Amino acid sequence: MSQPSRPSPGEPVTFACGATMKNRFMLAPMTNHQSHADGRLSDAELHWLTLRAQGNFGLTMTCASHVHPQGKGFPGQLGIYSDDLLDGHIRLAAAIREHGSLAVVQLHHAGMRSPRDLISGPPVCPSADAETGSRALELEEVHQLRDDFIAAAVRCQRAGYDGVEVHGAHGYILCQFLSTETNRRQDAYGGSLENRARIIHEVVTGIRAQCGRDFLLGLRLSPESSGIDLAECMAVSQDFIDSGLLDFLDLSLWDSFKQPADERYAHQSLLQYVTGLDKKSVRLTVAGMISTAREVQTILDTGIDFVTIGRGGILHHDYPDRVMADPDFEPVELPVSPAYLRQQGLGEDFVAYMRRWKGFVVE
Repeated sequence: MSQPSRPSPGEPVTFACGATMKNRFMLAPMTNHQSHADGRLSDAELHWLTLRAQGNFGLTMTCASHVHPQGKGFPGQLGIYSDDLLDGHIRLAAAIREHGSLAVVQLHHAGMRSPRDLISGPPVCPSADAETGSRALELEEVHQLRDDFIAAAVRCQRAGYDGVEVHGAHGYILCQFLSTETNRRQDAYGGSLENRARIIHEVVTGIRAQCGRDFLLGLRLSPESSGIDLAECMAVSQDFIDSGLLDFLDLSLWDSFKQPADERYAHQSLLQYVTGLDKKSVRLTVAGMISTAREVQTILDTGIDFVTIGRGGILHHDYPDRVMADPDFEPVELPVSPAYLRQQGLGEDFVAYMRRWKGFVVE
């Protein structure tokens, strides 16, 4: 009996909505500080993202884009909270798609992680938080938050994007609802796991209802840190898969090859928990420390449908082409010079941001 063929990084992926990704590479949604203070797209961010589409990423995702001014998470963040921002998004969606890449916006609200100097008034959170000075959302504000995510998705569809990813990871506001550390509500959005996940379900359901079955829809979750219990995250993941509402589920692992930090779950790797999901028609991707061509292949061999690439995509705008051409490819060694990063399409603000990552940029 012949052995089944290994999945190739260059093979296309078709989603339940009908969209086809030309290969197995998604550009991770990465903070880059390059757009204007009011959320408008800058030429620097346009260049950074379209160069990745040109470099053959099958799916090019924007940075986390805030759905409300109060949810801004970092300086120079690309916004999607107003029709006044549509012109830039129309340009960006068209430029990405011109190179045969799926164009996707990550929808985001920082919640208690919104820096005070970037917003008006205190940050907001499911429950009040003394450490950050965040205030609790009133019930009607929770409903408005849900509607802001849905309206932003509709705005993305109008701009010509292929789809959106809902950011429910990394301790931002939807993750704050999931976490028992930051959600102590006593209403329908707090307490049980069902209640804590309710707003994410309502956001996803609302986007699907408003944008239709042909619109690409993904969800990002992170199974560790920020008060997230691994078993609960896997239960929520399976619940969303079973709902039939999603086209893809994006699990951000920080390190795709590590064991769980919680000793209760350390009998198998994080990746094994993800591949243990009954994915049905939903495509799975993981992010975290996937660097070399061999690591890409290792991930695909486990049954993960496509890889999400961050650091490799910063270091090589044509990372997918390099991996597909050479099964032994390894990214350039760190640290790299600012001049090298500029050659790879990073603007000055992005280069300055990367200096914060120890050992990344030559000093």
